[in-house]
Amino acid sequence: MIHVKVKTKEVRFTIPIPYALLNVAISMACSKFFQKHADKWTKEHFKRKELNFTFPLIDKRLLKPIVKELKKHKGMVLVDVKATDGTEVRVRL
Repeated sequence: MIHVKVKTKEVRFTIPIPYALLNVAISMACSKFFQKHADKWTKEHFKRKELNFTFPLIDKRLLKPIVKELKKHKGMVLVDVKATDGTEVRVRL
């Protein structure tokens, strides 16, 4: 499980993300439907901002082994950021 902890002066919360949910999100993001429509959904915004960007095709067969490998490194800290205003963000496996 991935744990995302955010701490500010006003609020503190933790978001646990199970690997099963991460696999479902990868499957959805890599689906042909999502990839086909992602450009349509963002086309107007990119046109207003004068950006020329297309979403790259993502193959879930490349991402699934990464998640599988992450499971083997329980407790490893991926992100540990402390801002000058006291905000802290920590992502741990």
